[in-house]
Amino acid sequence: MKLFKTKTIAISNQKGGVGKTTTAVNVAAYLAVTETPTLLIDMDPQANATSGIGVEVGSYKKSIYDLIIGNAKVKDCIQKTELEFLDVIPSSAQLVGAEVELVSMFSREKMLKEVLEEIDGKYKFIIIDSPPSLGLLTVNVLTAADSIIIPIQCEYYALEGLSQLLNSIRLVQKHLNTDLNIEGILVTMYDNRLNLSRQVVNELKEYFNDKVYKSFIKRNVRLGEAPSHGKPILLYDASSTGAQNYMNLVSEILAANE
Repeated sequence: MKLFKTKTIAISNQKGGVGKTTTAVNVAAYLAVTETPTLLIDMDPQANATSGIGVEVGSYKKSIYDLIIGNAKVKDCIQKTELEFLDVIPSSAQLVGAEVELVSMFSREKMLKEVLEEIDGKYKFIIIDSPPSLGLLTVNVLTAADSIIIPIQCEYYALEGLSQLLNSIRLVQKHLNTDLNIEGILVTMYDNRLNLSRQVVNELKEYFNDKVYKSFIKRNVRLGEAPSHGKPILLYDASSTGAQNYMNLVSEILAANE
């Protein structure tokens, strides 16, 4: 029985260090706090979203790897978190090998999409943390997603590599997932004292117009500390700037998906 119309959002940028995992973990956590049934999927072999939400890496028998290569059912892989409305499908280092194993599989780009059909309607939102590359795993994520949030860091080379990602999105739209669209562009590591931050924002707005979220994620020490404690920012320091920023972002996401 379908309880919800499930919306699957990928958090993706093939550039590392842009706040992708931080965004996946904290968006999922804030959605859950609004009592919205949410599933976080960690598709990054580094498993940072898994540990960042408080699940010890390797403490589970089945991970997203087993799911993708057809060794497990979704229900065997789902782990509970500290937050009542948030579940997670953890990652594992084995995922590195999945790229190679997938190559010989039939309809290899759709493996994730097909397994997620088992839980369609169980969650209101599925948030996927993508790997920081444009390989088969990311193609699987983009094929399974309804939309994509692209975090972009306020730095000199921020927009470099973005054209590659947009090109990949267009290819996926053309061949694998015609419904994929850009949910929003998220400015991360913003520092309003720097001209460069303002410059990057202006360039993004020029190109993406109203797709750029009004909420920026500012540089914040507490936000950087939270993952090492295995907590989303709202459980680590709810009064910090980072917590406020992500709360505002999730308000925007919910408003856009009413």
